[in-house]
Amino acid sequence: MTSNGVNPQTFIFLGNSGSGKGTQARLLESYIQKKNPEASIFYLETGNHFREFIQSPSYSAELSRTLYEKGERQPDFLAVHMWSKALINELSPRDTLIIDGTPRSLPEAEILSTALVFYNRSPAHFIFLNVSRAWSEERLRKRGRSDDTDVVKRIKRLDWFDLDVKPALVYVENNPAYTLHEINGEQSIEKVHTDIISDIFS
Repeated sequence: MTSNGVNPQTFIFLGNSGSGKGTQARLLESYIQKKNPEASIFYLETGNHFREFIQSPSYSAELSRTLYEKGERQPDFLAVHMWSKALINELSPRDTLIIDGTPRSLPEAEILSTALVFYNRSPAHFIFLNVSRAWSEERLRKRGRSDDTDVVKRIKRLDWFDLDVKPALVYVENNPAYTLHEINGEQSIEKVHTDIISDIFS
């Protein structure tokens, strides 16, 4: 709780690969800053931390890099380490917190809940961009990143969502640490953003 007695807000974005969660998270960040130019925002994207980590010379980074090159999912303990280390080292009590792409599994969601309680961030706004698998696959194919154009890697990522992320969403839906906002992601970027703002702030 800040000195004025108001808890800073927390927004968590999740959706299948290619759902546009990064785009929508950045649009929300811009919206908040326009409404309050003095707002302090901490944007946490686990994927960026992983990409930096696998370039380091450590043994753990080497193992993680091998998984990445094979298109395998990173272990939960390592994902938790990435975002928890960032929170511990960088989060301030007045920050609006925006998390992009975490949690990606049920164990990770359970651990994230303990962090939200610890930082007095509960309930957090959990924005789920709901898109079909076919829609995601088409978006990934058109996006053209190196790990998107590899068909085997692309299928694995979509499979992870069905196997690992969906149980996390069920947990979120039934957990008072979160307020779930399910948004139709198969719309224009502008319409998805408008729906998010309306659902959260109305």
